[in-house]
Amino acid sequence: MTGIETEITAGLVRDLLRDQHPDLAELPLREVEGGWGNQMWRLGDELAVRIQRMDAGPDHQLKERRWLPLLAPRLPLPIPVPVRSGAPSERFPKIWTVMTWVPGLPLDQGSITRGEHAADTLAAFLRALHVAAPADAPVDTGRGAHPKDCTDGFDQFFDSVDADAIGSDAAAVRAVWDDAVAAPAWEGPPVWVHGDLHPANVVVSDGTLAGVVDFGDLFVGDPAWDLAAAWVLLPAGAAARFFAAYAEADEATVRRARGLAALKSLFLTLMGQNGDRGLPGGKPAWGPAGRAALDRVLSEHPARGRPPPGIAADTGPPSSTVERPAFRVSDRYIRRSG
Repeated sequence: MTGIETEITAGLVRDLLRDQHPDLAELPLREVEGGWGNQMWRLGDELAVRIQRMDAGPDHQLKERRWLPLLAPRLPLPIPVPVRSGAPSERFPKIWTVMTWVPGLPLDQGSITRGEHAADTLAAFLRALHVAAPADAPVDTGRGAHPKDCTDGFDQFFDSVDADAIGSDAAAVRAVWDDAVAAPAWEGPPVWVHGDLHPANVVVSDGTLAGVVDFGDLFVGDPAWDLAAAWVLLPAGAAARFFAAYAEADEATVRRARGLAALKSLFLTLMGQNGDRGLPGGKPAWGPAGRAALDRVLSEHPARGRPPPGIAADTGPPSSTVERPAFRVSDRYIRRSG
């Protein structure tokens, strides 16, 4: 293996497919905008190639290969499911995976106009995901800590964002974070957590949520890390409906989730700021999204006081009032090798 970075081009991806999965090699191929640790290439109508780029190791893709086929059938929204494996080779020294394509537009390129429907959909998805996980499920490796253990990260984001981006709300943002730090820790069993719900990792269609992608940070732990999405993803006024539909978050969990939403909002704002300045990895569109999310964090505080949550065992597909969109990859693509 070489330490020199290999440029990922359409020609390279097609050559990799010809080497390891020749039956897929002639399908239409185009690069998908976005991605950081991994680059995505749309492959035909139903598939995508997820190819390791900035990720230092293969752990994220290996985790998705191991667990997403087991999680997908019980979730009420489509998620990408690995169907073929690509091995390192002389042509490309990292792993890559062929996965099902989740139709829709990333939220950072679209919008949610049906807020109540999106709140119900997100709540149903997270209720289905947040169940007790098997003993060999991955533990968090950085994400998933109690807010009190993330104070350095919060301070870094808070101090790095331009002062005028926060303005007179600085004290209020600090107060939300301090309340999360003071909240009791999660007392329930470790549950499955997506771990990285932000506008680039969900897709929308017809004004509502239509899918969830990028499970590279999947772990078992505190569901508050996902519940922060009530403020980060949903439009103004939807957080209360989300928590009512989710119906498993006690007071301490809501407090932790709200603080983590402030943390994530600052991160989005900082990424937008970096994008405006032309810095590597910056995302100009994320700045307004981060500021809007921060406004929701400060103005929306769902009712507290539910009893501690009871988490069901992972016994099979949950019932849900949210209809899962009809999408199924052709059986001929489902084969693993490499």
